Parts: sequence; structure tokens; C-alpha cells
Amino acid sequence: MANIPERDAHSGVETTGHEWDGIKELNTPLPRWWLWTFYATVLWAIGYWIAMPAWPLVSGYTAGVLGFSQRANVAADIAAAEAAQAGLRRKIAAADLAGIRAEQELFAFAVAGGRSAFAVNCSQCHGSGGAGGTGYPNLNDDDWLWGGTPESILQTVRYGIRSTHDETRLNDMPAFLRDDLLTPAQAGDVVEYVLSLSGRDHDAAAAARGKPVFAEQCVACHKQDGSGNQELGAPNLVDGIWLYGGERPDILATVANSRRGVMPAWDGRLDPVTLKQLAIYVHSLGGGE
Repeated sequence: MANIPERDAHSGVETTGHEWDGIKELNTPLPRWWLWTFYATVLWAIGYWIAMPAWPLVSGYTAGVLGFSQRANVAADIAAAEAAQAGLRRKIAAADLAGIRAEQELFAFAVAGGRSAFAVNCSQCHGSGGAGGTGYPNLNDDDWLWGGTPESILQTVRYGIRSTHDETRLNDMPAFLRDDLLTPAQAGDVVEYVLSLSGRDHDAAAAARGKPVFAEQCVACHKQDGSGNQELGAPNLVDGIWLYGGERPDILATVANSRRGVMPAWDGRLDPVTLKQLAIYVHSLGGGE
């Protein structure tokens, strides 16, 4: 005599015959449509493994019978973009910066390329818009340590400042206190005199004592009036723009220990056309001379 399936008294559903602590398991299999969908996904996965790159290997991966490669697609897209830009890049390579700026199409292309290169290589220090920060120059204002003409900017970008390049821009301010070139009292007096140059609140008596010290120690780079010297990278002390801060403690720290900030040389890292584009873009930010 065949076994008659037991049915749950509450739901009327057959049970599997399994029971745990008085709890009986109902026989409720998955819907057929769900099972067929699951089987289809299994078949799709197997087909994908065969057709497409899928399995990592020790020294590569399974390429798949279709030979698809996203890396190859990206390389092809890059090659196509480079081919489309080749004509304008050749013009930039052959032209000087003034010629690039004079031709509208070439200038627009240079600015666009320079903006992309700036975002990848320069924004980490100078900010996405070139506004800089403490110790990192603002490229939007009119204060330039080494000159803000396109040619000067190109030289700075190409060779860097205090970098390892043989042609780097280089001029170090002495650490007057650390190297015992000035006494603490003299350094304090010079700071008061520097504050007076830009019309800041200062101790007049201390500034008067600091003036001859400034003339002896600082004029060679910063000039008699404190307006600075771009050929030496010496800052203008008369305006209100300060790379490392213009408050009394900031200036004293600079006098005491110097700063000696470093900018890397991009010559050799970036191609000559990209260097020109960067110089044009930085100058176009509005602070260039």
C-alpha cells in the first residue's frame, strides 16, 4: 500500500516528512520559472567563461574565444585621440609661446591640454583652480617669485625650483637664526622693519633698528625698497601677498629658518608640447604678466 503524503493541518500543504522539535517541514519547492531562470544564468556563465576573458592565471588570464580586450579598446581610443590631435600638437611643437597665443584655435587647444595636464600633475599642490595654499603659490594673483610671463612660467615648469635638474631655478635664503647670522634681537627688529614696508602694524623703534640690518643682510635680494627680485626668486615684501603667511610669527619663522620650498622639474616627465600647454594654461588663469 502506497504511503499517503501527510498534509499540514493549518496550511493544507504536503510535508516532507522531516520534523524538528515538533516543527514539520513543508514541501514547497521553488517555482518552475525561478528554477529555469537559475539554470539559464548557469548556462550564461559557462558561455561567458568560454567566450570572454574570465579566469586569472599565474602569468595572465584566459583570453576567451572572442579575443575581447578592454585594454586594447582603450589603447585604440587613445591612439585615435592622439591621431586627431597630431596636427595641432605639431603646430605647438614648432611655434613659440607668443605664436601659440596669437592663433585662436591653437591657443584654445593649448589651454584645454594644459588644463588636463594641470589636473593630473599640478592640482595636488596648487589646487584645482590654481589658488594654492600656504607654501604653494597662488597662480591666479599677480605675485610671481620667478616671473609670470609665459616664457618664465615655462622655464619654471620645465626645470623646477630647487629640484634635481641641472637647470633648476635656485636661490636659497639664509637661515639667519639657525645659522647664527643674526641674534634673536636683530631678527625681531628685521621682522618689524619688514612689517613696516607693507604698512602693517609694527614697533617703530624696533623697525628703525632693523632697517640697517635689512640693508646689510637682505637688500642684495629683496632690493632697497623690499620690492623683491624675480631673477633671484626673492619675494616682494611690500605688497600684501605672503607665500608662508604674513603675520609676525610667520615672518620670524622665515627669517629664522628659511623655507626652501621645492617644485619638481617636469622636463623628461612630460613631453615638450605638454610643457608648453601647461605654461599657456597657467598664464591664462589671469595672474600672468
